[in-house]
Formats: sequence, structure tokens, C-alpha cells
Amino acid sequence: MFDTMTLTKIVGGICGTFLIFLFANWGAETIYSMGGGGHGDEHAQAYVIDTGEDESGAAEEEVVEVAFADVLATADAGKGERVFGKCKACHKLDGSNGTGPHLDGVVDRDIAAVGDFSYSDALTGLEGAWDAEALNGFLTNPKDYAPGTKMSFAGLKKIEDRANLVAYLATVQ
Repeated sequence: MFDTMTLTKIVGGICGTFLIFLFANWGAETIYSMGGGGHGDEHAQAYVIDTGEDESGAAEEEVVEVAFADVLATADAGKGERVFGKCKACHKLDGSNGTGPHLDGVVDRDIAAVGDFSYSDALTGLEGAWDAEALNGFLTNPKDYAPGTKMSFAGLKKIEDRANLVAYLATVQ
């Protein structure tokens, strides 16, 4: 009376029942789901307790503006050589041009002064030389310094990286 076939039917019936409940649950969630938990996109607190702090919970920090000349005075040319690794894809230091003009002797050289390189109008329109301040401005964000430049590099955000790079380029003649 109780054989293997009967046991198989009972186990199959239980598994089938669970499978039906699983599909029913999935279907109900799909049909009746409200998306973000039923609260829409706006989540507002019911009340706010004033603790005396600003919204971020942290005290405001004063941003101290450091002069580039001060950072350049303590710059490390060895670290600047490592920063130059970001420039190697387009610039060379052996006197030959790549995608960009060669950078040997660039410090205090006139802007757009490499004769056999085709500069953009944005750079040929600039006056002066690549002194430390000009290089700092250009390396911060080339597209802001010379709108329309062909240089696609986004810039160096850290002032220490820019100072180290300028110190390194000053040693390359």
C-alpha cells in the first residue's frame, strides 16, 4: 500500500504546491508593486529636531588658499617626474613632437614657440611665456585657461602635483 510511487506523488504534490505559491507571490508583487516602497520619489521627515549643527553635521572648514609660488619653492622634481607619466602619451622630452609639442625647455619659453608644431588658435592667441604661474593655470584646467585648445587633458587638480611637475620640467633642458 505505501510504495515508492506513492511517496513520489506526495513529494511532487508538496513541491508543486510551493511552486504555485512562489509564482503567485511573484505575480502579485509584479502587479501590485508601488516601485520605491509605496512612498513615491519624495521622502520627507515628519519632524526635525534642531541640534544646532548645520545639515552636513560637520563644522565648516576654512579653505586656506596657498600661493603657488610657496608650494613651488618646496616642490620635489623626483615626484614631478612621476607626475609627468600622465603627459608621456602626448609629449616628449627629446626635442621631437608627438601629439603635443615637446616639453624640454618649456619653462620660461614663449607660449606656442615650437616652430614645427601646429598649435591651436587658442594658444597662438596667448601672449607671454610659460612661466611657473602660467603653467600652473594651464595645468589646472587647460580648457578653462585657453578655451578652444586642442589639448584634451582634464588637468591636474592637486596643487602639489602641478608644482612638482613644473619643478621637474624646469630641470629638463
